[in-house]
Amino acid sequence: MRNDIFPKTRFFSFAPLRGKGPAVYPIFLPFSGCPRRCLFCAQDLQTGYAAAPVRRHLGEAEGILEERLRRDLPALELAFFGGTFTALPPEDLRDCLDFAAYWRRQGAISGFRCSTRPDCLDHAVLADLKNAGCAMVEVGVQSFSERALRLCRRGYTSAQAETGCLLIKESGLPLGIQLMPGMPGLTPDAAQRDIASAISLEPACVRLYPCLVFAGSALAGLWQSGLYVPWDLYDCVAFLAKACLRFEHAGIAVARMGVAEGPGLREHVLAGPRHPSLGNMVRALALYHCLREKIREFKGRFPETPMRLFAPRRFQGEFWGYRKNLVPAYASLGLSRERVSWWERERFAITAL
Repeated sequence: MRNDIFPKTRFFSFAPLRGKGPAVYPIFLPFSGCPRRCLFCAQDLQTGYAAAPVRRHLGEAEGILEERLRRDLPALELAFFGGTFTALPPEDLRDCLDFAAYWRRQGAISGFRCSTRPDCLDHAVLADLKNAGCAMVEVGVQSFSERALRLCRRGYTSAQAETGCLLIKESGLPLGIQLMPGMPGLTPDAAQRDIASAISLEPACVRLYPCLVFAGSALAGLWQSGLYVPWDLYDCVAFLAKACLRFEHAGIAVARMGVAEGPGLREHVLAGPRHPSLGNMVRALALYHCLREKIREFKGRFPETPMRLFAPRRFQGEFWGYRKNLVPAYASLGLSRERVSWWERERFAITAL
């Protein structure tokens, strides 16, 4: 809509609208292919899947895919997560690629994505992934900070992390980057630089996993001795909200914020910013930051004019924040709950009353 037709109305969007991709079926391979155990790692507890032979995991997935094919359900996207996929033993990697290629030919899956380390990539393995129908390679960079990588025993440098990402882009495969704000050795400034570094690599998506202290990890010992202090929830949400805005402005999708709340996760997390509604809290605060700037611009142009906000209905569930904690913040901007209306359009509108 044109602003010259509605001179005291400003229309805008929040977050680029993206079509939803296929549903994802994860195959977790805890620790499989990993050359080392990182300081914070507890993939079995994080995912709820114990380490097991790769063929056992594929057999479980096969039953699911056969049933979906029999019922003529839409194709899924497989996701090989939890280990270092490109460093699997050759026979296991070949089994996974053959499995994905076969079920792609059957029409049960549209393709697959995988997660790996940046130092376990080369042109040959990327070509194999592409030929088997890989839809994205996600790299567990965690951080580009040399200090954080060293303290967390990642075993690669910042330069190697960047090189691994660039290799994926050169192969023509979509790149995903996983970051871990709050990991040991990562200062708030370094965490901000991680966001800038990720944006400069132009990934298709990012995942933001704030560092948690899992029982049984090496990090648990440091936390118990007072040598590591995780981010608190408030600081984490504030950081993630602004990070999400930076990624959205760059046209980069944020695929996930925080560890998925699987069965039993809570009892294994000793400390850190874990919350079942973390994503909702972050999105609500990011939206507030965006609207605050738009409202200030509107007030700068029409300082004495009361206003009303029309918002897309899809934001209704998170607009006011977790347990309505953003109601006072919006009120301070001149937006009481009575001045917010919901509509079916995909754009916001601030208009004079």
